[in-house]
Formats: sequence, structure tokens, C-alpha cells
Amino acid sequence: METKLANPAPLGLLGFGMTTILLNIHNMGFFPVSAVIISMGIFYGGLAQIIAGIFSFNQGKTFAGTAFISYGFFWISLVGIWLFPNTGFEMAGTTPTPFLGCYLLIWGLFTAFMWWGTWGGSKVQQFVFLSLTLLFILLAISKFTGNETINTIAGALGIVCGSSAFYLAMAELLEEVKNKKVLPY
Repeated sequence: METKLANPAPLGLLGFGMTTILLNIHNMGFFPVSAVIISMGIFYGGLAQIIAGIFSFNQGKTFAGTAFISYGFFWISLVGIWLFPNTGFEMAGTTPTPFLGCYLLIWGLFTAFMWWGTWGGSKVQQFVFLSLTLLFILLAISKFTGNETINTIAGALGIVCGSSAFYLAMAELLEEVKNKKVLPY
């Protein structure tokens, strides 16, 4: 008897989506970075995605494994960028804003290639990666220029991006639970 493996994608998508929504509520200027975003970044955006990625690799899903583990470590590294300067380590000085722009731009480039990998697949998955690519680019431009209006626009796009990942997670989860496609994706 063959054991059916669970689909780890809803877990990874929810970890990504919910954490992205919270961070971008901050980027829109509604709340400061707080323990809410930091905890979500470490545990749900970070660790849950890494776990989902490991399970994806175990199922032979290289794209999903690479995506979930990479973005899981993105969240953990972002939290590190915020927290390390407060640890007292001499080398962990505050990151210059333009260098943070370089960090975000590199993630945007990675995400653009990941978006390319979604072509021919789910339209919602394509949208998640396209909107995330644009989000990283806008955030990088905001850091390079110091333009808070661009950061606010990026925040709105980030909420849309995170919400689309949340939707995709629910579509896949409900399809498995109901044994039929409930939400189009």
C-alpha cells in the first residue's frame, strides 16, 4: 500500500502570505516593526516555509522546495538585519539604507527568475511571483531614493501579493479537503 504524501504548499504559501501582509501593513505606515512582524518573520514566514520547502524537496518538487526554503531564509535574514545591530556585536552595525536597497534588488532578481519558472502553470502562482518581483523592485527603489511614497505604494502591492498567496493556499487546501476544485487558481 502506497502512502499518500501531504501537499506542503498551503503551509508554505500561508507562511509567506500572512507574513507578507503584516510587513506591508507596516510599509504602508500603519504600524512600526514590532514583535508581531518579527515573530511572524522568524516562525511562520521563516521556519514554516523552510519546513514546507524540505517536504517539497522530499516529494521531488525542486521549484517549490527552492522557493519555500529561499523565502523562509529571506524572512529570517530580514529579521536579522533588523535585530543584529541591537545585539552589541561590533560587526553588526546598522545597514546603510542604499545597501538594504541592494539586498532587496537581489531578491527581486531572484524572484523574477522564479516568476519565469511559473509560466505555463497556475495563473495565481504567476501573479504571486510577478507581484513579488515588482514589490522587491519598488522597495529597492524606495531604499535607493529615500522616497516614502514609493514605499507606501510598495506596501499596498505587498498586501495584494500576500493576499494572493493566501488565496492560493486556501484554493489548494480546500481542493484537497473537498476532493474537488473549489476556488479557481
